[in-house]
Amino acid sequence: MANLKQPNRRLGRRTILFGAASATFAAPALGQGFPASPIRLVVPYSPGGGADTTARLIAPKLQEVLGETVVIDNKPGAGGSIGDDFVAKAAPDGCTLLIGAFAHAVNPSLMSKMRFRTPDDFAPISLLVTVPELLVITPSFPAKDVAELIACAKAQPGKLSYASSGNGSAQHLAAELFKLRTGTNIEHVPYKGGAPAVADVAAGHVPFYFGNMSSALPQARSGRVRALAVTSPQRSPAAPEVPTMAEAGVSGCEISEWNALLAPAGTPPAVIDRLHAEVARILRTDEMKAKFADLGAETIGSTPQELAIFLRAEMAKWAEVVKAANIKIE
Repeated sequence: MANLKQPNRRLGRRTILFGAASATFAAPALGQGFPASPIRLVVPYSPGGGADTTARLIAPKLQEVLGETVVIDNKPGAGGSIGDDFVAKAAPDGCTLLIGAFAHAVNPSLMSKMRFRTPDDFAPISLLVTVPELLVITPSFPAKDVAELIACAKAQPGKLSYASSGNGSAQHLAAELFKLRTGTNIEHVPYKGGAPAVADVAAGHVPFYFGNMSSALPQARSGRVRALAVTSPQRSPAAPEVPTMAEAGVSGCEISEWNALLAPAGTPPAVIDRLHAEVARILRTDEMKAKFADLGAETIGSTPQELAIFLRAEMAKWAEVVKAANIKIE
């Protein structure tokens, strides 16, 4: 079993323009004179995904506190590298920002033949939200908990299978990390998205699945699948009755999808401090906590320094998992 280090933790193009709104938050005396122009908030993925949802929840509030228009600009393609590259090359004035995501830290290891931007190309602002995975199982499967699932897998190596939303997805990596931590041999069945994956688990075609909390939890609540554990360090506020993987007997199996706010490298510290202060204040509001909780997400609002440490730890962790599991996507 690989000795994988665990990072420390405390988490088609379309453009939308938000209309002007009056400020409802007091701005700190940081980055005076900023912003001098509209803010472009780049999402390196198509509309409708997790990063896009995060951007659309935060953008109107950020516009209020900054007193300047915020534009969401979806720039999908090449595993997110098109949007990353656009922001990395932008003027370092804080007016072009990036919504980074889990793939931001994983893709350089998964797609080694492609060039991806590194943390050195960006100025970290804040880790915004985290969303754990939920281990769900076919209701008719005999295992009642994680320990029994592991026992079933070890009793018939290579016979059980798990679903994922696609090669290289967070769900794929969560299951591979589970295999490494438990010493089990389980086959991967990739699907084109989370919906068909969880549907086949519910139908009994594939025994289990690590699903994004926002999509898997409603299926568990409806009884279509059974939830066994959550991959966050602590129990999720969205499902406090579900034990963590550590509580279920599997240590070192933590994984969360996440979104972070980044600026081009060289952005003035005063601008970074202003953006961090405003974003952290937004994420602390009950309104934003409730909205993200409905999606199975937890608001974070880390400091720039904490985000820098987090990003490097995530890249190192998943590079080891990709190598140990021999995952290749070219």
